[in-house]
Amino acid sequence: MPPLSPLEQLDASRFDTPAILKKLASSSRALAELKGIAASIPNQGILINTLGLQEAKDSSEIENIVTTHDELFKVDVLPEAFANPAAKEVLRYRQALRLGFDLVRQTGLITANHLIEIQAALERNNAGFRKLPGTALKNGSGETVYTPPQEPAEIVALMRDLERFINDADRFAADPLIKMALIHHQFESIHPFYDGNGRTGRILNVLYLVKEGLLDVPVLYLSSHIVRTKTDYYRLLQTVRENDTWEDWVLYMLEAVEQTAGQTIATIHAIKTALFDYKHRIRAGFRFYSQDLINNLFTHPYTKIEFVQRDLKVSRLTATKYMDALADGGFVQKQKVGRSNYYINLALNDILMGKPK
Repeated sequence: MPPLSPLEQLDASRFDTPAILKKLASSSRALAELKGIAASIPNQGILINTLGLQEAKDSSEIENIVTTHDELFKVDVLPEAFANPAAKEVLRYRQALRLGFDLVRQTGLITANHLIEIQAALERNNAGFRKLPGTALKNGSGETVYTPPQEPAEIVALMRDLERFINDADRFAADPLIKMALIHHQFESIHPFYDGNGRTGRILNVLYLVKEGLLDVPVLYLSSHIVRTKTDYYRLLQTVRENDTWEDWVLYMLEAVEQTAGQTIATIHAIKTALFDYKHRIRAGFRFYSQDLINNLFTHPYTKIEFVQRDLKVSRLTATKYMDALADGGFVQKQKVGRSNYYINLALNDILMGKPK
């Protein structure tokens, strides 16, 4: 297998095939539609939080860190009461995603140091790039299928090249969606960290789309598509290394963008419909209606009294009265754990669980 080379050594014109250009057009349209529908949600934090939880779950599942929606939402709302280690690890993914989004907004860049910060948030360590040899990628049978660069100096040099490729638009004359596919493959092939490369690489995908202005907020997550097509994902990663089949890889990633954008658009439409339904019915039926209350209910699939106190700036007694009234009205379901209560937004939970109406 040849050693890794900087991406700009590829010939950009090789991606001007009819199949790629056709798929690029349809995936770009889907992404533009997603950007528009996401912007129509009054509070962008709702999407970042709820869809970020979805992505955290799916991305972690690729690495065999498996949790259920219920476990994840419970740990999010009452971490002291639920000790599920997998769910807590999944929540770190969302924290790392938010960190990366903040860094892109602040700097307009995605640097190697940013990726080190994101990986550190994921893994709760500061190991940085690999400094010791021995890392190899194995298949399900335990056979080594790929050995990434082993020398620390080579890893640093390749990441420096990748950083320039990410941030300097003039280095490679290709559409940003094609570049995203190339960047993801190169990052996974450098495999710069001891652990967390897959999840960091998937965060890198959506941050690059935000950096390039194709999305305003990080709401396109490819992990659900990768979970469904995991065999193809790993096969295509490998065949690029062995046979230089970059075009097949780019087509796979463009299809992932198109499929995922379509699913996310449907999810956001459903969230928007439920949000406005709750808004109108709560406003009509309860004197304590406020936009802050609606934002709270749709930012947290499971919420608790402390969140309501904080967001509405009311006393604990008042927040409890509000939530118990909403439970009686069928908007939320009250659950008790020990001495604590939490409240499930029934409509939002059904959407995120994929339950048909």
